[in-house]
Amino acid sequence: MQPASPVRAEAVADTFEPAVSAGEAVDRLSELYTRSVTALRAALKTYLDGGLPPGGADRASGLFAYPELRITYRPDGPVPPLSRAFGKFSESGVYTQTITHPELFRDYLTEQISLLQGEYDVLVETGLSVQEIPFSYVLDGAQDLDMDGAAPAELVRHFPYADLSRIDDALPNGERPSIPGTPRPLSLFDGARTDYSLQRIKHYTGTPFEDVQDFILFTNYHRYVDAFVAWAAEQLKADNEYESLSAAGFVHVDATTEDPLSVVESAPWRRFQMPAYHLKAPGRRGITLVNIGVGPSNAKNITDHLAVLRPECWLMIGHCGGLRHSQRLGDYVLAHAYLRYDAVLDRDLPVEIPIPPIAEIQIALQDAVKRVSGDKGEALKRRLRTGTVVTHADRNWELRYLQEARRINQSRSIAVDMESATIAANGFRLRVPYGTLLCVSDKPLHGELKLPGAANRFYNKSVSEHLLAGIETVHILKAAGSEALHSRKLRSFDEPPFR
Repeated sequence: MQPASPVRAEAVADTFEPAVSAGEAVDRLSELYTRSVTALRAALKTYLDGGLPPGGADRASGLFAYPELRITYRPDGPVPPLSRAFGKFSESGVYTQTITHPELFRDYLTEQISLLQGEYDVLVETGLSVQEIPFSYVLDGAQDLDMDGAAPAELVRHFPYADLSRIDDALPNGERPSIPGTPRPLSLFDGARTDYSLQRIKHYTGTPFEDVQDFILFTNYHRYVDAFVAWAAEQLKADNEYESLSAAGFVHVDATTEDPLSVVESAPWRRFQMPAYHLKAPGRRGITLVNIGVGPSNAKNITDHLAVLRPECWLMIGHCGGLRHSQRLGDYVLAHAYLRYDAVLDRDLPVEIPIPPIAEIQIALQDAVKRVSGDKGEALKRRLRTGTVVTHADRNWELRYLQEARRINQSRSIAVDMESATIAANGFRLRVPYGTLLCVSDKPLHGELKLPGAANRFYNKSVSEHLLAGIETVHILKAAGSEALHSRKLRSFDEPPFR
């Protein structure tokens, strides 16, 4: 059982106020959040400067609490069925969620609240929750706090901290069913779980979490980063929606930057485990590229965290081993199924759960390859193959060839890698649309291994076109709109209303 919150429910009950519009609700969430963060920073400064820690009455009153959004829906009759994927209720009742960084999520919150207000007769309220903001999440920008002499054990005694017993993925994992008569969640992630991931995004990618865009590309080779940065620099000079590039190492370049490629390359991006690059557009409608490296652990790690930002989609644009004799180096693989031998998600999403393809993304990926490559008809069919991708946790799976060959035959797998199934499965688990377009870089079952000379010729020819196919896919999906992209197949029968 989780320990009780120091905040008394009766102390914050009177803080709730109704909001007529979605904008008004987000405004007050922002006001309450700012007030709590300011109070927490002030209390920290007082204590670090030799003053007294906050008293029990302060914490019980909700002085450091996250704001809470509450939406009440009590229809006279049954809940009307709606066919859209989100922005709908499955049951009548009270729905709540704690909110962090309301300004970061303003567009998202406004859209989700407006959808519900437009369809249902609801009461929207905002107030303080009983969940406190951990002190470690308010240190950014607090230049006047001298943390060097602080003893972490003492801070934990007196201030709210990131208590992992209160942070989990039970809700997206389907392990927290709704209980009649109790409030239901509005969204998959509460304030504390979101803050936990926002800090991890900054740590792993070397970029501000505020810069992550709604359309995300993952790759497993740094050459794609070089190609993306070069392409992004060209876009900044063109007449389009893109405004600036945020790059690993906490650097920004825009159209006025002299030699942006050198600025990005000279940044300390090597310090970060999964460097990211964000080509920014208004409303976060730009493109993020993350080099996740090789292996399912990184793939799960970063998608666990990026999911709290509720991106429109994420796509794996990486290399694979081709498993069919007819495949050639440079051919594409469009995954429509996955054989999951990555192991990292088995406890959260059992391997017997199917990971369905998202039709809208599959079509966009195929159309993008057609546009970028210029291939049509039989030429496109020869080069772009659709089938099952097997994702291994063991890079040296070939050393178990006799055992693995049977699985490959039975599954009809056409490609092997170490990330794609993980990214797709976590997209399914966390309700983020996903897709995979891989490029064949070697053929381990047919003696075409990745030797240095052949590899360099392959990289020089294929990386740019493959990356452009991923970017073109994003442009196709952006033009189609959010409502078309988010599939109902990602939603369960007992689903929070928000996307």
